[in-house]
Amino acid sequence: MQSDPLNDAMCVIKNAANDGKGECTIQPSSKLIGRVLKVMQDSGYINQFEYVEDGKAGKFRVMLGGAINDCGVIKPRYSVKVTDVEKFEARFLPAQDFGLLILTTTAGVITQDRAKELGIGGKLLAYVY
Repeated sequence: MQSDPLNDAMCVIKNAANDGKGECTIQPSSKLIGRVLKVMQDSGYINQFEYVEDGKAGKFRVMLGGAINDCGVIKPRYSVKVTDVEKFEARFLPAQDFGLLILTTTAGVITQDRAKELGIGGKLLAYVY
């Protein structure tokens, strides 16, 4: 039994990137994992991903771009105001303007930079750099 599928997905991506693999498979799939993968793709951390139906929960096939040094989920899922985002950037990212935090907000799953532009807060989901 899996208690946190997003954590499992980020671990699979991190381990595949550390091993130098160009591709990994994430199962089971979920809408949240798909949205986090979309943010990572838009930011250039992964090349592409596709959903593969397997008759069960489905899975994602992810093509890695070799740009990931580290990634993981943030537990507990802190609620942050737009004014507090910089505090968490300093806590989870190694340097200023390096890497990104992924948040779930009322505007969807977005990066911390987009949240600052929109002036909205949310809950922290993951980090990647």
